Amino acid sequence: MTSNFYNKVARKFGNYHTDARYTQEYPDNNPEEVFKEKLLSVSGKDKLALDLGCADGRFTLSVAKNFSYITAIDTSSGMLDAARKLQKEKGIANVTFEEQDAFKTTFDHSSFDVIWSRRGPTPYVESFRLLKPGGYFIEIDIGEKDCQRIKEVFDRGQGYGKWKNSRLKQIQKQATDIGFTVSYAKDFLYNEYYKSYNDLDLFLQGVPIFEDFDSEKDKEYLTSFVKQNSIDKGIRMERHRVVTVLQKY
Repeated sequence: MTSNFYNKVARKFGNYHTDARYTQEYPDNNPEEVFKEKLLSVSGKDKLALDLGCADGRFTLSVAKNFSYITAIDTSSGMLDAARKLQKEKGIANVTFEEQDAFKTTFDHSSFDVIWSRRGPTPYVESFRLLKPGGYFIEIDIGEKDCQRIKEVFDRGQGYGKWKNSRLKQIQKQATDIGFTVSYAKDFLYNEYYKSYNDLDLFLQGVPIFEDFDSEKDKEYLTSFVKQNSIDKGIRMERHRVVTVLQKY
């Protein structure tokens, strides 16, 4: 269902980004910046990289200059079309976008120096196979408490009801069982504040928090959530990310 969802988003918005207006407030660091910092710390002009779940390719292309070559994969043909269009606009040659299943790729063993997943799939077994000895798998994943309040109001959603199942601990166990060494692992909890009801509605249309979100059918739920979570800064959404760095020895 997920690839169909992203194809729908690509058809509607042209890429993975809506124009929803919001601000963010971090009690600690911005997890996206931490993820990028960790990724660039192991980059190199001699290194081959694999991006798992590249979506519209925006992030992939932004870091392309730091690697010798990047292969970026996704299962959404719509997102890949958007990525290739952006690549052509930017004139970046050292990236290839391919439609592939991250859990069962066609690449040879030990093909890459660095693999990353930015809120995408987390195929640890396949990534371990694809990495060269000494290579890194870096990810930013969605934590178990992400958007918990709105999911409770809607009584459904991505990871619904799994608030007590630590995603960080799951990653550490799965990774070490396969043979990875965990060199960094941290939870990040922060808030987003949406400017208006319409901004939050627009945001929900473009993300898989509710893959079946419908502005009309879900209006009652969204109205209730907005009433409960509106403060001076905006409509508050609690976010949760997990950043990990794994190495294959």
